[in-house]
Amino acid sequence: MELIKLTHENLESEHICCAISNNKDCQVMSKKSWLKERLDEGLVFLKGNVRGKCFIEYIPAEYAWAPIEADGYMYIDCLWVSGQFKGQGYSSLLLDACIKDAESKGKKGLVILSSKKKRGFLSDPKYMEYKGFILADTAEPYFELLYLPFGEQMDKPSFRPQVKEEPVIDGQSQNGFWLFYTSQCPFTAKYVPLLKDIAAAKGADLQVVHIDTREKAQSAPSPFTTFSLYYNGRFITHEILSEKKFVKLIEEINE
Repeated sequence: MELIKLTHENLESEHICCAISNNKDCQVMSKKSWLKERLDEGLVFLKGNVRGKCFIEYIPAEYAWAPIEADGYMYIDCLWVSGQFKGQGYSSLLLDACIKDAESKGKKGLVILSSKKKRGFLSDPKYMEYKGFILADTAEPYFELLYLPFGEQMDKPSFRPQVKEEPVIDGQSQNGFWLFYTSQCPFTAKYVPLLKDIAAAKGADLQVVHIDTREKAQSAPSPFTTFSLYYNGRFITHEILSEKKFVKLIEEINE
């Protein structure tokens, strides 16, 4: 399979695999705007020359939108191969390309966010272990930071202190729902407004915080800055909720 690297020159013409709609779709517009600002920071979006979810996105860890300490490493935002492209070795093709690129740039290794068991929107721990990744650090309630060092005695990456314990919201009113999100994932552009409308219709208190800078992301209360939902100060989920799942959650809390 041919791999295509997004650049300033082809960003508008190439589709992004996680949102295949046209450029006027809110998800595509949001994601491409976010990508455009990251390219000069060293972000790489490498995708198969297909119309489907077959891509890897990574960035020097110093510029990662994640509360981690991993200077000198490359941080993988997302590695996603799904549908008809699964089981054909494309994940390895993309990951090997990332490894080769990171080594050529003198990086210490790769870092990726995972979990104790396979969960949506996080890397599959069994697959990453199979590819040689090892545990660097953990954060409650289930997050794991995995890394692939390129040599011996490399510094071990870690989570920042604020996410080491159970994620909570500090310094703000903790009542009701609090949603923290970034534009790194195009799905938030679609679902966050829908969740706001549902909360208003159901009379649920929902405060929404758009994390719009790297500095804010690196100081975030949860390891997964793309989407983190809290209720009364306590972490609920990192998974981007559909309308039905959010309605069910509100109803369960009100029982």
